[in-house]
Amino acid sequence: MAHAQCDNLPRHFPLMCVLEFAFIPFFETAMKNPIRLVRLIGLLGLLATSGGVLAHDYKAGELHIMHPWARPLPAVAPNGGAFVTIMNHGAQADRLLGARTERAAVTEIHTMEHHDGLMKMRQLEAVDIPANGQVQLQPGAQHLMLMGLKQPLEAGTSFPLTLIFEHAGEVTVEIKVEQPVDAPVADSNDAHQNH
Repeated sequence: MAHAQCDNLPRHFPLMCVLEFAFIPFFETAMKNPIRLVRLIGLLGLLATSGGVLAHDYKAGELHIMHPWARPLPAVAPNGGAFVTIMNHGAQADRLLGARTERAAVTEIHTMEHHDGLMKMRQLEAVDIPANGQVQLQPGAQHLMLMGLKQPLEAGTSFPLTLIFEHAGEVTVEIKVEQPVDAPVADSNDAHQNH
């Protein structure tokens, strides 16, 4: 009976049959077994959140832009940083020439360097993305500097930012403001150092 119903569904509804054959029998037995019920809830939660994780990656030609994010900062912080990993699956190198966002007055590419025992920030004209390679824009290294923030970078929020590539062109991504698991909470005094 259930199989006949699946045959009558349009081709773009295979998930309904998967749910019918896989989850409903499991759910019926899970109601009698607490451990199975916990597993079912965990599985459903994973399925519900996996779409959001996948949606946070972007493609531009041969470039794969992964997990663009920014660290939350106090409302008084004038500047912030944005970070991303860019993979180049192509045989031709590309370059990140810059970025722009309405969230900041100016967006520049910066890097951190050691000079005489001190960390100093320097603006870069571009970041090379090698063929069949990757580049990580991350705290304490190359990153996007958001100068003159127009709104605070609050945890749980997001904002659009346009990346400008030499060959792949312009790609607008959504920057998620989130605290890295292994990082301490930034204060207004180190708002510039953590980028």
